[in-house]
Amino acid sequence: MARTAAFLGRRADARKALPSLLFFTDPERTPDPEAIARGLPRGAGVVFRTFGASDAPARGARLKAIARECGLILLIGRDAELAARIGADGVHLPERLAYRARRLKAAHPRWIVTAAAHSTMAARRALAAGADAVVVSTVFASRSASAGRPMGAVRLALLVRRVNGPVYGLGGIDNKKARLLKDTGLVGLAAVDGFKA
Repeated sequence: MARTAAFLGRRADARKALPSLLFFTDPERTPDPEAIARGLPRGAGVVFRTFGASDAPARGARLKAIARECGLILLIGRDAELAARIGADGVHLPERLAYRARRLKAAHPRWIVTAAAHSTMAARRALAAGADAVVVSTVFASRSASAGRPMGAVRLALLVRRVNGPVYGLGGIDNKKARLLKDTGLVGLAAVDGFKA
């Protein structure tokens, strides 16, 4: 998956230096995100989703230390206050909060701000609102409780062309399926279960 993501990243024409690979944490599906982060290639991104956990500040600080040590980019899911407090590299916004992107980037010009999108319209809105990139799902069948109907590689490629901006694919992507996305125009790949500690 990392090789395919690097291939996509080289072909991308991004406004900011974006990682070509994003690891999304999940308390149920990735209970040890620190171990997974340590195994990621340099330049990859970690999106730490706190889901309101009481240990989020401590875990975020540990992930920031690992990111610094391993040359990773750390984004915090939704929580800009935590991102600022631990010195993260940016935030990832849920689709409904994508409108906050420009304001966050004005307050933190060096941050990378990404946003979730589940349709072409939502992806366009997020980019128009100032997001550096959008993470579109669901690409393939996924174990996520919130996964929608998978779009597959062909529909994803059409969406990327219509959006005309940096797009990551998320959902059911593993080493084998990543190869099916080489010609979609993605800026990179995102996954939860696709990584092993």
